[in-house]
Amino acid sequence: MKVAVVQFKASTKKENNLKKIITYISKAAANHATLCAFPEFMMFYTNSKQTPKQLADLAESINGNFVTTIAKTAKENHIQVIGSFYEKSRKKNRVYDTAFVINESGKVISTYRKVHLYDALGFRESDKMISGSKIAKPVNTSIGKIGMMICYDLRFPEMSRLLAIAGSEVLVAPSAWVKGNMKEDHWITINKTRAIENGCYVVAPDQVGNIYCGRSLVVDPYGKILLDMKKKQGISYVNINLNKVKQTRKTLPLLKNRRPTVYSLKF
Repeated sequence: MKVAVVQFKASTKKENNLKKIITYISKAAANHATLCAFPEFMMFYTNSKQTPKQLADLAESINGNFVTTIAKTAKENHIQVIGSFYEKSRKKNRVYDTAFVINESGKVISTYRKVHLYDALGFRESDKMISGSKIAKPVNTSIGKIGMMICYDLRFPEMSRLLAIAGSEVLVAPSAWVKGNMKEDHWITINKTRAIENGCYVVAPDQVGNIYCGRSLVVDPYGKILLDMKKKQGISYVNINLNKVKQTRKTLPLLKNRRPTVYSLKF
């Protein structure tokens, strides 16, 4: 099945980004993709000058205009969409970084609130955000059973392993990977590792421009990079073949060969 991966530079204007998103969804459908995946922070770019209150005031609920408009476009084009948005929370001046999966009928079939906030390398997402408290169950889509992650989650192998054990054939990780020393090397290595160790595809749409490095990736279950969008804005396509997942997990049965009963620090 064909998946469309979108890499773009989000502006600070949510309305302008939404127009771009709608255009990309329509383009993906016209090119016969069954699913279109977007990067983290697609709603708008929040810079260091934006206060927690300002961000919270711009956030929406899952039933707000941003997601509702995307869902309507997905239905009109009969295509599934994966993306993210700033979701209002009950905690004052804090928002969730939330990913969603919309089916071809325009229904939100899954949401996931980012568990691991990027409080590292000089950044503190927790100054403006609140973390989610649970991993979302894998959900069936046209490209296979997918497990949702967001950006910094990729650095925590426990999460991807749990999603794989739960049946994920594809891990999708909307991201906004910040530039920095060795950061692109980390990005490529981590995406390949998550695919190899779990015998699954990894689809990682990334932001480009502003403070982000781009390099949106699709990696196959054996660690081969099928797509690297480098620094270009736009949309690219990759075919997902679930037989590759079955074949890899049969010949390199890492999930089957696990020995959780001896994974203990008690010596």
